[in-house]
Amino acid sequence: MTVEQQTRAAPGRSRRRSRRDEILGIAVGLFAARGYHGVSMDDIGAAAGVTGPALYHHFAGKEAMLVAALVPVSEGLLAGGRERALRHAEDPRAAVESLITFHVEFALANPAVIALHLHELDRLPEEPRREIRRLQRLYVEEWVRVLTALHAGLPAEEARVLAHAAFGLMNSTPFLGGEVDRRRRAELLRAATLAALLASPQS
Repeated sequence: MTVEQQTRAAPGRSRRRSRRDEILGIAVGLFAARGYHGVSMDDIGAAAGVTGPALYHHFAGKEAMLVAALVPVSEGLLAGGRERALRHAEDPRAAVESLITFHVEFALANPAVIALHLHELDRLPEEPRREIRRLQRLYVEEWVRVLTALHAGLPAEEARVLAHAAFGLMNSTPFLGGEVDRRRRAELLRAATLAALLASPQS
């Protein structure tokens, strides 16, 4: 289940994927593969087996699809990050490990969404784009709080550098081939990110 689906599902309850979710997943995959401007509503409808009127019943257009794909992801990451940081508030090392596991699972499950974030965020209207940026900043601050607790004396601005470097490692999933199976990719990404964040920063 993607973060977008997790965000919209009731807590503790499994949820079948709706037709809207299926169409959105297809659109995200096409946007990631061809670029936002390389995909038309007709392309999405054809790939989803949906006629034009039925497609517009679910989404007003491509822009609405992009918003529906990206805003819930940022909301889900922030909620998940806060929950894990709070759960391990007394143990910064455990909090770092939990945050890494959470983000790696997201990154492996949603490479197309990450690709959209990297390349298509500026296609959004100003209001949702600003909201996504705000949610992203809050998510980063969860990592900053944990890292400054882990490394005594580490300034917050330096912790942000480390957090963004960690995201660079974990968000590499759109560029990873299939030569290594998913379980091993998760292990490698977790180990590399943890090693980077546990290393004592030198002034």
